[in-house]
Amino acid sequence: MFTGAMTALVTPFRDGEVDARALEALVEAQIAGGINALVPCGSTGEAATLTHEEHLAVVRAVVRAARGRVPVIAGTGSNSTAEAIRLTRGAEEAGADAALLISPYYNKPTQDGIYRHYAAVADATGLPLILYNIPGRTGSNITPDTIARLARLPNIAGVKEASGNLAQVLEIIDESGADFGIYSGDDILTLPIMAAGGHGVIAVGANLMPRAYAELTDALLAGDLERARMQNHRLLPLMMALTLEVNPIPVKTALAMMGQCADEFRLPLTPMSPGARVRLEDVLREYELV
Repeated sequence: MFTGAMTALVTPFRDGEVDARALEALVEAQIAGGINALVPCGSTGEAATLTHEEHLAVVRAVVRAARGRVPVIAGTGSNSTAEAIRLTRGAEEAGADAALLISPYYNKPTQDGIYRHYAAVADATGLPLILYNIPGRTGSNITPDTIARLARLPNIAGVKEASGNLAQVLEIIDESGADFGIYSGDDILTLPIMAAGGHGVIAVGANLMPRAYAELTDALLAGDLERARMQNHRLLPLMMALTLEVNPIPVKTALAMMGQCADEFRLPLTPMSPGARVRLEDVLREYELV
C-alpha cells in the first residue's frame, strides 16, 4: 500500500513542447523534499491536452529521473476503456510502479459500466491500480458499493477520493477493507480524511512545498493530531490560494513565479487572471516562496 504525501506533478511546457529539463528538476526537488510518491499525467499534469506519445514520454522521464527512489504512480485514465488499457500498459512498460485512473468522464456510465471499465483495465495489466473519483470533473460518482466491489479485485489497490463528500469517504473506509488505500484528492480535506482512517493525499500544493506536506501526512500516520492540526493550519492559506482558479492554473503559475517552469498552458487552459495572480503572489510571499 502507498502511504503519505504524493505529488500530483505539473507538466512544464516551453514553446509548446514538454520541458523535460524543468520536469526533471521538479522531480529532484520533490524527492529532496521528502515526498513519498510522484504522480505524473493527472489533471494537474494537463494530461487531457497531452498526446498519447507525450503522455508516455512524461511517464518515462519521471521514472528515469526518480531512479527508484520513490514510487511513480502514472495517470493513465481515459473515458475510453481501450485507450485507458493502452496508456496503462504503456506506463507499465515505462517502469511505473502503479497507475491512477480517473473514472470515465463525459460518457456518464452506469455503476456497472464503471465497474466493468476498471475491471477490464485491471485484467489487462499487472500494475496496482488506484481509482480516481472526482465527480466535479467526470459528471458521475463512483459509489461506495462500487468501490467496495472493485476493491475485491486483486490489483485494485486504492482510491483517490475527490468527491468532497466526507460521509461517502467514511462509508468507503468502512466497506473496502483494511488493505485498500484511501487517498485524499483535495489538499484541504487531507486532515479529516486521514484522521478518519485514510492513508495519504495526492496533493497539488506539494509541487510548491513538498516537505510541509510530507510533515503533515507523517504526523497523521503517526496519530499525532495536534502536530497535524498545527501543520494543516500553516498550510491552509496556500491550499486556499491554489483554488483561486481551476487547477492547475494557480499551481503552475506559482511554480513559474518561483522560477521553476514557464508560465505556459495549453488551451483551453489560459494564464491566470491579473487579480487572482496578485492574490496568489501575496500568499507566496507570506511563505517566502518568491
